[in-house]
Amino acid sequence: MSHVFTDESALEERLATPSAALAEDLSRLEGDLLVLGAGGKMGPSLCRLARRALDAAGRTDVAVRAVSRWSDPAAARALEDAGVRTVPFDLMDPEADFGALPDAGNVVFMVGAKFGSAGAPSQAWAVNAAMPARVADRWSEARIAAFSTGNVYPLVPVTSGGCTEDDPVGPVGEYAMSCLGRERIFAHAALTRGTRVANIRLNYAVDLRYGVLADIASRVQAGEPVDVTTGHANVVWQGYANEVALRSLLHATSGERVFTLNLTGPETASVRRLARWFGEEFGTEATTVGEESPTALLSDAGRCHALFGYPEVPLRMLVAWQADWLRRGLPLSGKPTKFQVRDGRF
Repeated sequence: MSHVFTDESALEERLATPSAALAEDLSRLEGDLLVLGAGGKMGPSLCRLARRALDAAGRTDVAVRAVSRWSDPAAARALEDAGVRTVPFDLMDPEADFGALPDAGNVVFMVGAKFGSAGAPSQAWAVNAAMPARVADRWSEARIAAFSTGNVYPLVPVTSGGCTEDDPVGPVGEYAMSCLGRERIFAHAALTRGTRVANIRLNYAVDLRYGVLADIASRVQAGEPVDVTTGHANVVWQGYANEVALRSLLHATSGERVFTLNLTGPETASVRRLARWFGEEFGTEATTVGEESPTALLSDAGRCHALFGYPEVPLRMLVAWQADWLRRGLPLSGKPTKFQVRDGRF
């Protein structure tokens, strides 16, 4: 194992370490960087990563501003200590004045509503599709990298290698449909206002405190059976996902066809095999239930890897890191991915 994380600070340090390629790309940014929805699972590490990359490139003139409600003041203070300027703001307040938010030449959009969307579909549409229209209007002249999801694709045969960006979309359920709505809103801004947009279809990020691997490993460690009905998934190291999102700003396009990118790892990972690997890590025999379905939610990220290189942390190492994290009793987010869901109801 090439790296050991003794606590969350060590993990955050690793996630915030920029590559030379990221520093080179961010050296060419025009204008400040604004991160909307920066208080979520990926936002704080993306902000730290961006600040460090800009500093490494000598671009101390570029501000990184993180917008969130910041219900956890400690999280905001930690970012301020890292050189990121935090902006308390409720993006979902219908009375909120978006004009009061800072101007920026570059925007990373990280806001989204997933869990509970089956019971409150209107909320999912308000967050995932309606609010982006206000964002696109406020920063129409900026480059916008908007996080989307691989859920906009249909389930496909596990032998297919996954959907490419050129394959037809086929969202299943209100969450997936509202996320496609978000993509369409930003694409409309690109078409009608000339806004430069990058739509980033991510599935599934891993940072050891949450993710598909944490979901599977926790069950194996507890001696609970792993359901393999949804027998295959894509995963990717969160540090790579954040780096690609930031570098995608320079690829954002306007016009009829906006830059769209699948963001995930190169493998179609077998859930049964992952459970077996975790059993080996924990010195136990993993148990499984169910039989693998012939289809799954899968993306082909070949375009991403051609542009930005392969993820620097391979799948087998992620498994070792995840097992070590759990053996040490380090914290989990308590937010399962629900990657097993097949009917789109989250």
